[in-house]
Formats: sequence, structure tokens, C-alpha cells
Amino acid sequence: MSLKIKIHRCTNEIGGNCIEVRTKKTQIIFDFGMPLVNPDKTEFNFNKYKTLSNNELIKQKILPDIKGFYKDKHKPINAIVISHPHLDHYGFMGFIRDDIPVFIGEAANELIKISNIFTPSDVILENPLYYQHKKTFVVGDIKITPYLNDHSAFDAYSFLIEGEGKRIFYSGDFRGHGRKEFFFNELIESPPKNIDYLMMEGTNIGRTKKNKTEKAIELELSNLFKNGDKINLVYQAGQNIDRIVSVFKACQSTGKILVLDVYLAYVVSKLVEITGSNLPFPSKNFPNIRVFFSSYASKQIVESLGKEVLYKFQPYKITKDEVDRNFKNIVMVVRPSLNIHLKGLKNIDGGNLIYSLWEGYKDKGSTKLFIENLINNRKFNYYYIHTSGHADVPTMKKMIKGLNPGKIIPIHTFNKNMYQKLFNNSIVKLDDGVTFVC
Repeated sequence: MSLKIKIHRCTNEIGGNCIEVRTKKTQIIFDFGMPLVNPDKTEFNFNKYKTLSNNELIKQKILPDIKGFYKDKHKPINAIVISHPHLDHYGFMGFIRDDIPVFIGEAANELIKISNIFTPSDVILENPLYYQHKKTFVVGDIKITPYLNDHSAFDAYSFLIEGEGKRIFYSGDFRGHGRKEFFFNELIESPPKNIDYLMMEGTNIGRTKKNKTEKAIELELSNLFKNGDKINLVYQAGQNIDRIVSVFKACQSTGKILVLDVYLAYVVSKLVEITGSNLPFPSKNFPNIRVFFSSYASKQIVESLGKEVLYKFQPYKITKDEVDRNFKNIVMVVRPSLNIHLKGLKNIDGGNLIYSLWEGYKDKGSTKLFIENLINNRKFNYYYIHTSGHADVPTMKKMIKGLNPGKIIPIHTFNKNMYQKLFNNSIVKLDDGVTFVC
């Protein structure tokens, strides 16, 4: 008897995670993500393949060839476990058969459902099974213990995987400099013992910069907000909740009004409802948060959720005229689809645009046009204030020291050959599609 690992994708690239762990009796897939890049490292675009059948996608190695995974004659695999709600970890879930149990965090599943309402995503997880932090669950003869992560995705997890006398730790995506750093510190200070293999992501291997903390981001924002009499527009990922909290805290310390469009208002309100957390959201408890009723998001809410959801935010509504009149006191989270609303604002020219995303997105598509319009046509001042959602090398070393694994398996990285030099451990370098016996 032996525990086997087959990494279908992510041994030589960032994203697209799909990791199989199996015994003689049990077969589990951890994550089923959409690739971020093609084999030549150009940007992956699934629109080119949308008309292809599953078999054609498998032949072109877009989808992995896993028996019992798709709608075929084979017995279904035992389970799929999703680590967090980023597309490179769940984006291909729409292809799987619906008789496979899917395990996921409850808030993570809610964020996927929200993405279906407001974006072209069409991943629907039928009857998901929710796991919780440090509560072990069993699939066949494999035990799985989830550990909440500090990551830019909300409700992200690592996993201890136990079977056939072996103990594997799958890091998922993690960091130690965000607003949930407590979970990382707790893990390395009170780690699971006797780890045989650590499958550790290395997104930032090859990058030399040490990550800023999320608290440092908050301070940078505060310093910018308190200087001058300009509107501040923050362009950030809508579901990066840590960043929304940083922006909110910076507004709170400088007396600014935080304006969220109704999409973001719904996201944070739903997460508060599910988790009972103290996230800032439009309510009497947070009087400096106002809601802008953007047309597209309002329409999607009415069509998908009903008018009553929209009405819930009515007491906190702010109009375009109010934003324009009070521009000196406004911090507004924006994205390209809100440009149509910004056009009608007369007093915001010369404001501050804070770009708070990976810089690689800046020169692409609607993002590029959005930024160029604000800078060139509306004379906005541009500021880059951001930090990575992934661990830097010093943090990876802390994880290794804390977990003390027998061996390390590089994943989610373009630079697996650098692991040996960086980490004083035995490294097992795997390739996609190769079965490894633990």
C-alpha cells in the first residue's frame, strides 16, 4: 500500500492548480484551476477553446485526463477539495460531473456564487460540503485537516493530508504579511508534526523584493488621503477583502468617506452575514461608508437576487452629485466598468488614482484604457500602492522551519530549480502528469 501524488498542473507554472492524491481505495483532487499562462508563458485565454468538447480539451492538454472526473462511463472519483476562490484554483470546476462531492469553505463558495452574478463566470457547485479551520474530515481512507491561510483571497486554506501512514502538507496560496497573519504565525508556532512532504507554492521565488505588510499599505494610504484636497480613487480587486479593510481604516483615520459601489457593498455584507466577522460594511455601525448604485451592478442584483437586496443599501446611498460636491472628502473604490459614471463628475479632475493590483495588469485591455484616460485626459496623479498576495522567500523559510518537512515538492512556481539553492532541504522536483509514490 502507498500514497501517490500526481500533479496534473502547477509544477512548472503559477496557477492552474490540479493535484491528485490517492491510495488504492481513494482518489481526491485538490483544486481544479484555470491556467494563467500558456506553455510559452503568454497569457492564457480560454475564449479560444470554448467551442471544444471535453475530449478535444483533454487532447490539447487544456483539461487533465482523469478517469471518473468528467461525465464518462467511469466510476466517479471520491472528492474534490477547493482551497480558495481564485480562478486559478477553481476556474475549471464547471467541467466536472455533478456526482463528485466538492469540499470548500462556506465563504469561499459564496464568493464564487457572487462572481457568477457579476462576471461571465459560470461555475456552480451543486450541494457543496463545507469544511472548517482545523476540523478534520475523512474521505475514504484519507484524512484532511484544513488550516486557514493569510492570503489575498478571503477564506483560503492549506491542508494536512494523511493516508497510508504518510503526512503531506499542501500549502495552497499563502503569505504572512496580510491582515490574517495570525493564522500563518499560529501554523508555524504550533505546526502539525511529522510532515513527510510539503507541497509549497513559490509564486514569488525569483523576485527579490520583500513584501510590504498590509498595515504598511494602510499607512501609505492614510498619508496620501490626509494631504491635499483631491478625490482619491482606489483601483483594486473587488474580492481582496484585506485591501478593502486597509482602505477603510485609512479613511477612518483621516476622516474620509469611503464609497463602495453596490457590488462591493453586497460582497462585504454577505461575508459579514456568513462569517459573523467584524468587516466594515454599509450599516449604522460604519457611518463613513456610503454606497454608489452603479447601473450594471444594480441591474445584476435586481435580476439575480431581487429588488429587496438593493433596497437594503438605500439608507447608505450616495449620488453622483453628492460625490461631485464633496469630492475633497471622498475615497472611492473603482474599476473600469465605473468609468461611465466618473464621466459625469465635473470636479474630480486632478485627483489621485491609487492602483492597487499586480502591475502586470496595468498595460492590458480595459485597465490600460481606464488608467490612461484618468491620467492623460483628467490629469489624475498616479500612485502604485500594493503588496503581493503570496509569500516572499523569508516567509517560505519560516514555513519550512516551522513544519520541518522531510522533503519539499515545488508547486505554483516558474522557478522550481531555485528551491534547492534557497532552502536547506531535500527537494523533490516533479513534472506535470507524473505519478510520485510517497
